[in-house]
Amino acid sequence: MSERRPGQWPVSNLVDLDQAETDEQGAQHLALVAEQARFHVTLGAIRADLEAQPSEVCRRAAVRRWHNAITNIADELGQQLRATG
Repeated sequence: MSERRPGQWPVSNLVDLDQAETDEQGAQHLALVAEQARFHVTLGAIRADLEAQPSEVCRRAAVRRWHNAITNIADELGQQLRATG
């Protein structure tokens, strides 16, 4: 038989969850959650724009515009990174 009660989480060292934001792991988790949220908000904006297009031809043109804009931003940031070292 186990020393744990049914449904009890099997951990040996309990962590104070109120202190999670102060340690490195908590900060990394918050950064990951923020990155995921930013991605989904951006993707939602792109989807809303595509859904607002009146036809498939317009939608494909909007996709090309989004693709070109994102590619241009990536190229620009790459050039900045190479210039700064």
